[in-house]
Amino acid sequence: MLYYLYELNHAALKPFRDAAGLGKKVFDSKLNPLAYTYPGKIIGATCDLFESMTRRYGKPEFGLNQTKINGQPVAIEEEVVWSKPFANLVHFKRKEEDMLKAYGKEHVDPRLVIVAPLSGHYATLLRGTVEAFLPEHEVYITDWTDARDVPLYKGDFNLNDYVDYVIEILEHVGPDAHILAICQPGPPVLAAVSLMSQNNNPCLPSSMTIMGSPIDTRRSPTVPNDLAKKRPLSWFENNVIYSVPMPHSGAFRRVYPGFLQLSGFISMNSELHLDAHQKYFNHLVEGDCDSVAKHRQFYDEYLSVLDLTQEFYLQTIDEVFQKHSLAVGKFYHHGQRVDPAAITKVALMTVEGENDDISGIGQTQAAHDLCINIPQDKQFDYIQPGVGHYGVFNGKRFRTEIQPRLRDFIRSNFDVKKELDFQKMQKEELEKSRSKSAA
Repeated sequence: MLYYLYELNHAALKPFRDAAGLGKKVFDSKLNPLAYTYPGKIIGATCDLFESMTRRYGKPEFGLNQTKINGQPVAIEEEVVWSKPFANLVHFKRKEEDMLKAYGKEHVDPRLVIVAPLSGHYATLLRGTVEAFLPEHEVYITDWTDARDVPLYKGDFNLNDYVDYVIEILEHVGPDAHILAICQPGPPVLAAVSLMSQNNNPCLPSSMTIMGSPIDTRRSPTVPNDLAKKRPLSWFENNVIYSVPMPHSGAFRRVYPGFLQLSGFISMNSELHLDAHQKYFNHLVEGDCDSVAKHRQFYDEYLSVLDLTQEFYLQTIDEVFQKHSLAVGKFYHHGQRVDPAAITKVALMTVEGENDDISGIGQTQAAHDLCINIPQDKQFDYIQPGVGHYGVFNGKRFRTEIQPRLRDFIRSNFDVKKELDFQKMQKEELEKSRSKSAA
């Protein structure tokens, strides 16, 4: 019922939102003499603030059309290379001709699969993460689908399906790639690599990096961890799960709505967000365009959220935050017990933020205690001073201090000859496929 009320409220506000949008344009027009007066600026800022706070934010674009390598511009093309109902794998393909100009010869870089969190925001939240890796890596990212857009006949999606998706993605990208799990994906990625090791899957990655992730939330528990722990699973099912209303494609699917998740995000730092919007209003009145643009850029992304399927959300609460199944050796995948100790050939790096209030210090490091058979010289742990959860994967310190360490770790586990052989094999298979199609 709450989801229907949310939609009704959004529809009821539409006339006022449209009026505010019109007012914003009128009082932002250089042709309107009132726009230059203080009352006019107040009215324009009020209209802008109301419109921005009541509209629905759709899925943002990555917008990464170019990177620079050795000072040379290299064009980027986004292509979906693997697809399932609840996720696509996006490849940020760097133009070969531009690559040749930048290096002056044939060049290969590590294939990096970034597993974006499925915890409310779209994968575009990691735009800065992707951008930082593009010059020196062949980057792929999981682009999760809003559950309210997936029709019921497409089936369910739970935590075990998530693990299956990760395994299939690594099989598609090919052996000796590198995988990076940011926040929520830590447990399913660790489970996927463990299962691939247990089953001698030939497409094992060369390295696995886990950042700010709830591998074992018994360590340094945070407010969200305590909330998930102190309430029974039935409470979450009865209080935060609702049916998607018509006319969405996923109508009647049971989900944890994005707007509820967003409410939780904002309530954790409500004073900070109120202050940000107060400053935004003042900057609009003052005509501080740079500050206004930065606010819009951040909140256009932050306020864009997606729904999670009921089965995925509840199983994650149960297995990860309440039972700690993977951490205590009791997580099962289609009847097979997941054993991280089976990992022997995949290098492991963990990264945490000193001030992380989502995944406390030690929660990600727990991966090292589970992966006991990875050689010590293949394990690396890093704690970044002075950053919170978001700063672990984005922002200035990520670009200048964390990403260079990730790059060096990946490079230390990168075999250029193997990669050249793999690229050669791929080109040969592509040529054979084209020949068959032409015939």
